[in-house]
Amino acid sequence: MNCIIVDDEPLAREGMELNVEDVPFLNLVGQFGTALAANDFLMRKEVDLMFLDIQMPGITGLDYLKTLKNPPLVILSTAYPQYALDGFELDVVDYLVKPVRMERFLKAVNKAKALYDLHKPKITQNEVVEVEQEFMYLKADRKYIRVFFKDIKYIKGMKDYVMLYTQENKKIMTAMNIKTIHKQLPPSIFARVNKSYLININYIDEVEIDFIQLSGEEIPLGRTYKEAFIQNYIKGNLIGRK
Repeated sequence: MNCIIVDDEPLAREGMELNVEDVPFLNLVGQFGTALAANDFLMRKEVDLMFLDIQMPGITGLDYLKTLKNPPLVILSTAYPQYALDGFELDVVDYLVKPVRMERFLKAVNKAKALYDLHKPKITQNEVVEVEQEFMYLKADRKYIRVFFKDIKYIKGMKDYVMLYTQENKKIMTAMNIKTIHKQLPPSIFARVNKSYLININYIDEVEIDFIQLSGEEIPLGRTYKEAFIQNYIKGNLIGRK
């Protein structure tokens, strides 16, 4: 889900950004200090979810929300809980009181994701589904390298760079963050398992409580990512008693 943060406090925006980075299905596409700056962006870009502060200079978050004909999903944030009722009358998804705790943030965005999935178009059997490509090109060492998805064991994120580890024990570093490369990979075989790692599920040996054994290497399994990983990649292939 593409999301934006609208808050006049830099520290509040930074804290919200850190929370967003920990949630696999959220993709931060912008952050703004005023509602007017956010409005220009909303006119030009597709946004699925907006984290909106209430008390801001110029125009408040609630007054700005009233001007939008087709707003994205909205989660309000403020230090003043007395505005909660006004927010829900505007059909916001949830209301977060600062400072925002991670467990409360996760509850709010999970609610937003459920609403988003409920309303997004479903692919029918009669629609043509694009066949997944088997490889991609990466720019590294002043050249373009073709990498087959099946050969990638896992990917480690290092802020503005990622390192790819292949089955031939090769390492390829390229300038890209982990969220960006995740969007280029087929979701049927690549899973985000913590803030810094993507894995190819075909190389999994064992899944334990806090880590994954992957071709003899131990990859940490993050708390925020665990439930979605188990649900999407493990339960469908789990054999047990009927």
